[in-house]
Amino acid sequence: MGLPEKQGLYDPANEHDACGVGFVVNIKGRKSHDIIRRGLQILLNLDHRGAVGADPLVGDGAGCLIQMPDLLLRDWADSQGLKLPALGRYAVFICASCPRTRPRETMAST
Repeated sequence: MGLPEKQGLYDPANEHDACGVGFVVNIKGRKSHDIIRRGLQILLNLDHRGAVGADPLVGDGAGCLIQMPDLLLRDWADSQGLKLPALGRYAVFICASCPRTRPRETMAST
C-alpha cells in the first residue's frame, strides 16, 4: 500500500518519520480551551517519544504552541505603560535557562 496522491494541503513529498509529534487545531481559527486540553492529552499519550527520561532533571522540550494571547499581553503592557503594535505586528520570545546560571548576563554576552 503506497501513499495517497497529492491533494489539497496534503503532499506525499512531505512525508517523513515523525514519532512524537501531534497537532490539534481548529481549522477555522477559533480559540478554545478544548484545543489546549486535547494538546496536553497528546503530550501525555506520547510518553514513548525518545527524548523522555534522558535526563530527569531537564525537560525534553515538548510543549504547547498557542495563538498569541493578545488581550492578556495588551492588558499587561498597558499596566507597564507600554503600547503594543497591532496583533500580528509583534512577537513573544520565551527562553528557558538553567537556574544555576545568570540568564540575563548569558544572553547579553552572546
